[in-house]
Amino acid sequence: MIFEVASPELCSRLNNGFGGKPPQQDTLPLERLQPASRVRVNCKRRGFMCDCHGGLGLAIPAMNRRSLLQASALGTITMAGGMMGLPRSARAAATVKAAHGDGFCNVAFFIAHARQLARDDGLTLQFVNSPSFAEQVTFLGTGQVDVSVLPYTNFMALYDAGAPVTIVAGGGVQGIYLVAQPGLDMPAKLKGKTLGTFQNNTLEVLPYDWLKKNGVAYKDVTVRYMDSIGDMVAAFKAGSIDIASTIEPYGSALLSEVKGSVLLSDGVDIYGPQYTDCVLAASNALLAKDPKSVQALIKAMLKAQLLWEQDREGLLAELVGTYYKTSLENARIGGKAQLAKVDQRAQTDFILNRVDSVMALGYIKKKPGKDAIDWSYLEAAIAEVPDVYAKLKYKSA
Repeated sequence: MIFEVASPELCSRLNNGFGGKPPQQDTLPLERLQPASRVRVNCKRRGFMCDCHGGLGLAIPAMNRRSLLQASALGTITMAGGMMGLPRSARAAATVKAAHGDGFCNVAFFIAHARQLARDDGLTLQFVNSPSFAEQVTFLGTGQVDVSVLPYTNFMALYDAGAPVTIVAGGGVQGIYLVAQPGLDMPAKLKGKTLGTFQNNTLEVLPYDWLKKNGVAYKDVTVRYMDSIGDMVAAFKAGSIDIASTIEPYGSALLSEVKGSVLLSDGVDIYGPQYTDCVLAASNALLAKDPKSVQALIKAMLKAQLLWEQDREGLLAELVGTYYKTSLENARIGGKAQLAKVDQRAQTDFILNRVDSVMALGYIKKKPGKDAIDWSYLEAAIAEVPDVYAKLKYKSA
């Protein structure tokens, strides 16, 4: 199996204390979805991990446990005496710094940010722009952000590496698309072809599971790790990758814009409906210092999910262009395929059991226990807005 990473410069930055570009606040990486120049690098392999770790979606193994835990102390919430123009809550106003992904599994998070739905609880949600997906993950693991919506697989690797983080709520379900170039309509035709994905992401686990189920060994494809969804889309359109493992709305965009492209899997065929993609994870430092902020954020996401279910078309007008760089029509299709689901208590076993593939790929050494997930913050948020929760279409209860 051949592995490729995007840039040796990124490898160097991540392996040297996550230097380079500092996080940028209140800007969206989705605004950067332009084709980037790429350098092919042959990394020396360690199991299923590349030594240079750039563009992997997980840079934590490049650090030792002590440096990871020391770095986690860097992340704290920003406290303020109040917010201009906003009603003051009974407690001090707080700003929670957050990282996020690109797909519709983030839609409740995006709506909560766009409309600042937690402000009545004295909370401001502030997005931090990570230069790449790898750094989005490491920002959470090292405490540079307080919370993140991210694939559960990346969370598991952070947890296994000793990062002080906990899953506190869901983000989205379904919506992972495995799209192939025209003519690649059978598993046997994929041998020797190039798969574009993100390391230790649900976008890698799904093709690993799908190929295995269909009799194709993972070592029989060339795996190219991408920096961003924008790079993925550009590479597929340019024909430099044969298979794209992507998320909505970008899977629908490829199927629409690349004539004859083939949908190999949407995940439902191997996992069943409402399989978990993304979760909301929080730093343990924030959970210990200000659990009410986490509760307020989840409550805002529940409200956002209800808004999304009741007025998807109206919200797409707000989200497309700022949060999603795709056409409105593709966003309509994608929004139906990848569902917002903040209450994923029913997916607990799925999340914990899917780590078999993560272990087979060499990303974690042992299975996490149920202590990796704490639904009590979600349950407290639900108790505060029972009327909202009762109206939700997608939930566990």
